[in-house]
Amino acid sequence: MSQAIDLMIAGMGFVFVFLVILVFATGLMSKIISRFAPPEPATPARTPRAKASAPAAVDPDTVEAIKKAIAQYRSRHKK
Repeated sequence: MSQAIDLMIAGMGFVFVFLVILVFATGLMSKIISRFAPPEPATPARTPRAKASAPAAVDPDTVEAIKKAIAQYRSRHKK
């Protein structure tokens, strides 16, 4: 039983040491990359987009079809 506990402690110690080294290595790589990487380009100021223009006239048959479709949808999806 003591041999199993020794093996467990050794395994958990090895994993802990590996993770600590991994954290330091990741931090070191981050510092190195931030030092040698080119700076990020400046983002341009956002300009408001032009709104899409609506069609001048809508066919009355199209309007009627849309109204019927909306009514049918609402009748099927009542809560």
